[in-house]
Amino acid sequence: MRRAVLAALIALMLGGPAAAQEWPTRPITLVVPFPAGGPIDFIGRLMGQKLSERLGQQVIVENIGGAGGMNGAARVSKSPPDGSTFLFGNQGTHTFSQLLYKKPLYNAVTDFAPVAVVVENVKFLAVRKDFPAKTLPEFIAYAKANAKTMQYGSAGIASATHVSCVLFNYAIGVDITHVPYRGTGPALQDMLAGRIDYMCEVTSTGAPHVKVDAIRALAILSPARNAALPGVPTAHEQGLANFDADGWNAFFFPRGTPDAIVRKLAQATSAVLDLPDVRERLEKAGLNVAPPDRRNPEYLGKLVKAELDKWGPPVRASGLTVD
Repeated sequence: MRRAVLAALIALMLGGPAAAQEWPTRPITLVVPFPAGGPIDFIGRLMGQKLSERLGQQVIVENIGGAGGMNGAARVSKSPPDGSTFLFGNQGTHTFSQLLYKKPLYNAVTDFAPVAVVVENVKFLAVRKDFPAKTLPEFIAYAKANAKTMQYGSAGIASATHVSCVLFNYAIGVDITHVPYRGTGPALQDMLAGRIDYMCEVTSTGAPHVKVDAIRALAILSPARNAALPGVPTAHEQGLANFDADGWNAFFFPRGTPDAIVRKLAQATSAVLDLPDVRERLEKAGLNVAPPDRRNPEYLGKLVKAELDKWGPPVRASGLTVD
């Protein structure tokens, strides 16, 4: 009897089968590194609710905004690797933080245990409802003539919505004043009020406002059109060849989290994403559910490295850096 108990304890400490079987034994914290009300928060809360049901323990969402998601990610990177805390990361936390900040708060490749990709998101060029331009070519012409007086908003410096617009501005050849906010929600509210001119917005939060004519969508910033805004042509269709600002959202544990726990969360995530009601809600929001072969640690680990290689050259070409 004592040997069996000892063996179980050793297996738990080493992250063996017993660790996966026992975990989780208490509530888990899911850090969403952006304020409540934004697109990432929406997905995180939906997944948190469904994972709670799947894992049998409450998943508590904690919003920690700032620094384009880096503050929340840093909190997770420094958390105990015991499966009690995980991160809902994205390009802002794992790509742009590394390329833009002179002193990142962590190493995106080595300080985390990748779990699984959850969704792949699409952004679009959103403008205030009374903006003069009604097509992308008209927008480009207007921006070039009025660059000094225009402003664009984002979820914060080095966030995915910020860098997408940096690359967009670079691609069309304009230098526009950036207004950073603490999350997409506050930025979107200011655009609804007409205080900023445009955003490179995520479809999950922006599309509903387009459908009620509160803002307008001029172009999908991805290779293909999006189901949430089927009538909006892509930037490529309107002459901005091959422009692609697609993004992704994924789960990460701190480095050193037992592999059995990592894989149990990956399996639970995949099972939740296969639920018809979850898929329907995500797709209605304009998000693409990650295919099954991307819901694992191996794929996500390779993706993080590949994204640094993909975005590095254009970010460096833009000249943008953050202290």
